[in-house]
Amino acid sequence: MPVVNFEDIDILRKLAGDSCKHLKILEETIGIRCSLKGDSIEILGDDFNVELAEHTLKGLYSIIKEGFPIYPSDVWYAVRMLAKDSSINLKDVFMDTIYISSSKKVIAPKSFQQKVYIDKMRANDILFGIGPAGTGKTYLAMAMAVSYLLRKKTSRIILTRPAVEAGERLGFLPGDMYEKVNPYLHPLYDALYDMMHYDQVTRMIERNTMEVIPLAFMRGRTLNDAFVILDEAQNTTSEQMKMFLTRLGYNSKAVITGDVTQVDLPGDVKSGLIEASQILKGIKGIDFVYFSEDDVVRHRIVSEIIKAYDKGGV
Repeated sequence: MPVVNFEDIDILRKLAGDSCKHLKILEETIGIRCSLKGDSIEILGDDFNVELAEHTLKGLYSIIKEGFPIYPSDVWYAVRMLAKDSSINLKDVFMDTIYISSSKKVIAPKSFQQKVYIDKMRANDILFGIGPAGTGKTYLAMAMAVSYLLRKKTSRIILTRPAVEAGERLGFLPGDMYEKVNPYLHPLYDALYDMMHYDQVTRMIERNTMEVIPLAFMRGRTLNDAFVILDEAQNTTSEQMKMFLTRLGYNSKAVITGDVTQVDLPGDVKSGLIEASQILKGIKGIDFVYFSEDDVVRHRIVSEIIKAYDKGGV
């Protein structure tokens, strides 16, 4: 039976988790058996799975050794990454944190593709994040925007998304235009409130250092010194996408996110996101990151649901 030895028994206990919870997740995910004995862990299983378990344990141990906490979900994320690419250094992924003004937590990538996404956000003026729901496209972009604002790398944040129903049906709703489109913007507020305190978000909005607006309100503006995020970009038309991209001004950065499998536009209208992904490649300062169901960081069953629908052709 292979045995993995560790130098620090206190770190080993954190690696194993309360009541060996982390080891149990490892067992269920990989299909091996683990036994914690003194300063070592014994692993029983076939050669490939044992090697994967050993690699995962050593990688997580090195992260804890650096003072970084490990949560049960991190064990699953680590296994998923290493099963796909054994050359990945878990420290490079998990410890690339985005610091925001919140007492809750720092935000870190949970998949290798999320790490790539963060790196490319830093490196490019315009970045497209394309893939299914739950892959962290918008959440990480918003975390990066908040980080840029608090470190004074930009002076404001602008969050926008199209309201695909902003026509005849929306006109029957009560209230002014902001009240009509506000339901479409709720997901952006939800993400903000998850990473910042409500009062902090409110103050930023009152001071116009943060705007959450429908895409239609972007026309005619020039966005200087801003971090701009366009969410649900698959529901932009070609004209809307061009309008948005040409708003970018001096010292500004834009992140465009969307899922090309979830286009809600009429059948005869081409998605601006799909078109942009075809015609903008190769332009310096513009890049694309593509996510798959393997990068979903919601409940583990979500990635299985996405796979099932993909197989069913839905």
